[in-house]
Amino acid sequence: MSRSRVNVWVLVVGLLITAPFVYVLASGFGKDPHAVPSVLEGKPAPDFSLVDMDGNPVALSSLAGSPVVLNFWSTWCQPCKIEHPLLQQAPAVFPDVKFYGIIYADQTPAVRRFLDQSGQRYPHLVDPGGRTALDYGVAGVPETFFIDRYGQIVAKHVGPLSPDSLRYAVDLTRASAPPKSTP
Repeated sequence: MSRSRVNVWVLVVGLLITAPFVYVLASGFGKDPHAVPSVLEGKPAPDFSLVDMDGNPVALSSLAGSPVVLNFWSTWCQPCKIEHPLLQQAPAVFPDVKFYGIIYADQTPAVRRFLDQSGQRYPHLVDPGGRTALDYGVAGVPETFFIDRYGQIVAKHVGPLSPDSLRYAVDLTRASAPPKSTP
């Protein structure tokens, strides 16, 4: 009977080659693939003054003192339609939070038809020319920003919200501490 011997050098070289690959793959575990870091997180939310679908003005600065959720969406966006029922329930589930939809690159008549058919339980704001979307760095829809009562962006979610992701981000927003003053 012959005993097979393991070549130590082959084993060492094999480990040196595979270890970096295993590290790279393992480093992604536990991270949310939809979490897209925003340069605005932890910074004051860009102020805006827009009008809702009925022509009533809304300024972000007037909402200070309440947590705010801004959801950028469009009627031509299928993921937006998927998350719409969840967002329609949200104001009743989180009554202390102000919810606003910001219409992204869409036509007012199409938006009005969609909201008439599917419901409107919070204001939807018209963003002419997409200026507010640019200020927030929106690259596509849906994108949702969570702003604490101090006006700081606490979180950003790209893609359709799930009940868990919505609750998690709202809880972060509610628990946010006042910004530290700089000397």
